[in-house]
Amino acid sequence: MAHAQRPRIAIATGDPSGIGPEISLKTALDADVRRWCRPILVGDPMAVERQAAAAGVSAPLRVIVNAAEADWDDGAINLFAAPMPPGTPFAFGRNDAAFGRATLECARRAIKAALAGEVEAVVAAPTNQTSIAAAGIAFDGYPSFVARETGMNHHDVYLMLCFGDTRIVHTTLHVGVAQAVALITRARVASAIRAADAALRRLGVPAPKIAVGGLNPHAGEGGLFGSEEGTIIAPAIADMRAGGIDVAGPFGADTMFHRKGVDAFVVMLHDQGHITAKLLAENRTAGLAIGSPILFSSVAHGSAFDIAGKGEANPAAMIEAVKRLAGADRAQRRD
Repeated sequence: MAHAQRPRIAIATGDPSGIGPEISLKTALDADVRRWCRPILVGDPMAVERQAAAAGVSAPLRVIVNAAEADWDDGAINLFAAPMPPGTPFAFGRNDAAFGRATLECARRAIKAALAGEVEAVVAAPTNQTSIAAAGIAFDGYPSFVARETGMNHHDVYLMLCFGDTRIVHTTLHVGVAQAVALITRARVASAIRAADAALRRLGVPAPKIAVGGLNPHAGEGGLFGSEEGTIIAPAIADMRAGGIDVAGPFGADTMFHRKGVDAFVVMLHDQGHITAKLLAENRTAGLAIGSPILFSSVAHGSAFDIAGKGEANPAAMIEAVKRLAGADRAQRRD
């Protein structure tokens, strides 16, 4: 792909004390990543430099103010600075309120770059919920954070888990099961289906096929095990089908994933999607926040404090996330 045609992708480095900066550095230097996009890291320069030294990364760091200052021809790593307050002590593998604030500041700076057109997409490294909570910040995952930062209702941005050719969209996410059931309305299910269709088209799938799972065992078994499929989910599917979306269901959530020729599966509850993804693609799953004005993805593994600073972190999930947004997966399937 020609240099000027490669998308610019911001990589928010996540919790500075975890493996986020390390896998971000490794991803930005990956030859295949550079073939498909122009990466720009977003993070605290001091923390990134400490992580680079610990991981044995010798590429120079270029701190930039805007995308026009970036250069990908000299082997340097471009970095949008999102600095922590001067004098913030740094340590590997430690919970700290300062690190929680820094995590979200990286993501915020990357989102602003995407909204301003400085980058075409954002990929975020892992957060650490304990550090964010210590900072007194309400945070229940990147999708709702992206919603707030882009001026949307936090219930209108959905999580799409991606691995290989499989994509799973969650109608509800980080809420208790009782609250999740209350959130499952005809309008919300329809909104999740609509967001899935739009995201797939934006990712280059010209005619998406979507399958929707049920809430109850066996998708309610015709009303024997619950009524939500008949009163909420099936009507929402019918609404979207009438609007031109190729969607079918509801199917039993325990068997739906065996269906072939499906571009995305829509599930009702967090665990219906996450258990499937983590069993089938351990440490290779990326999350895509869909329904917002920007393309935003994140890796689905944690900040791994136990190996932070040891140079052992595997960047495979982040590399896959970056390449997916850059279009490499679609090009390789065409080949």
